[in-house]
Amino acid sequence: MQMPKASDADKEHFRSVLPQDADVVVKPMFGNLGAFVNGNMFAGLFGPTIGIKLSDADRAELESTERTVPFGPAERPMGGYVGLPEVWNADGGDDSARERAWISKAYAHVAGLPAKAPK
Repeated sequence: MQMPKASDADKEHFRSVLPQDADVVVKPMFGNLGAFVNGNMFAGLFGPTIGIKLSDADRAELESTERTVPFGPAERPMGGYVGLPEVWNADGGDDSARERAWISKAYAHVAGLPAKAPK
């Protein structure tokens, strides 16, 4: 299974589109990054692709209106996550605003889930 590594620019972009909330924790994951709230991941970076965990209704809306991609390895994408259109990851502008809006929806959804108990 091939694990693409996120570039420094990808990591910087990922951090720049996350909600500016003290509850957001960014951790390295297999050469990439994950963003967590209450111990649960709401957004992740897999190479240049940002994946988010949405409610079923929001995920269906996003997948029906945008060119989303699977999130994670092609052989085994992460269930419950959807990859945002990679074109949104370029040059800021309106696409970055849409990207931030969907990531904020993921944050709100996952923040409402029960906290994960620390190991």
